[in-house]
Amino acid sequence: MSLVNAQRSAGFQYWLHKIKLFLGLSRTSHALLDVATPAMAALIYLGHFPNSYIIVVGLITAFAGYTAVYALNDIVDIGIDRQRLSLVDKPQAIFDVDEVFVQHPLAQGLISPAHGMLWFGFWALIALIGAWLLNTYCAILFVISACLELIYCKLLKITHFKIIPSALVKASGGVAGVLAVDPEPSMGFIVVLVLWLAAWEVGGQNIPNDIVDMENDSKVDARTTLTVRGLDESVFFLVTASGMAAFGGIVIYFLAGEGLRWLYIFGATFFGYYLIVKPAKAVYDNPTKQTAGSLFNRASYMPLMFLLLAAVSCA
Repeated sequence: MSLVNAQRSAGFQYWLHKIKLFLGLSRTSHALLDVATPAMAALIYLGHFPNSYIIVVGLITAFAGYTAVYALNDIVDIGIDRQRLSLVDKPQAIFDVDEVFVQHPLAQGLISPAHGMLWFGFWALIALIGAWLLNTYCAILFVISACLELIYCKLLKITHFKIIPSALVKASGGVAGVLAVDPEPSMGFIVVLVLWLAAWEVGGQNIPNDIVDMENDSKVDARTTLTVRGLDESVFFLVTASGMAAFGGIVIYFLAGEGLRWLYIFGATFFGYYLIVKPAKAVYDNPTKQTAGSLFNRASYMPLMFLLLAAVSCA
């Protein structure tokens, strides 16, 4: 009996390890935070909770979509990731919400390319079906987002303007959330939402990550804002975009649904300062990997915190 239990335990540990590898491929720790983006956007836009059908289908679709797109990033970047890993002497002692699970398991050979493609295909199909059930435009937007992610990866060694498709991919999640609850939304709200989320991606995610990875990016000839424009200009763009992101989270209130109460303004001001402005100022004062990593990690929680804020404000 003990032998049978031992075999079961070994089997369980094996599959648990495999699951962790695939979760690492999709950076699930970060994807779960990003899932809050469409929910946050929809709730702010409506000013009240949507029906249960949209909530359930929307959450499944959002999880599948982010899981697929993050996996696509590693699949397309397998060559460059292998090059990075071969040049890194030791891992950086900086906590990164992207790396809670195994980092780049595909490039490390822990997952085969075929299995990686199957994982991506499965979740992409779930996302496409779910998006179609919510709104045809959501399905189209998911395909566009996947294509933008592909373009972003392919531009790594070509131009630092790859930051544009990256910003649009992050903003598309919020737009999809709004389209799920209104097929003909206010264009004013959509414009502010896109600018807000794009600024958050540029100032709170992309450029901070460039600073953290500056040495590795230089070794593989990656063209990022930092490697092309230098540290001073990169920090200027980071601070400017971070300020826009913090401001955008407040401005969008004035275009939101009527059910969103004044409590949102105070919460948005606090979260904008604590999650974005304060750590961005730390990067401005002392632009190091540590301060940039802290900004990246804090800013990653912005969609979740604003979702909770909107939920409380609508209650």
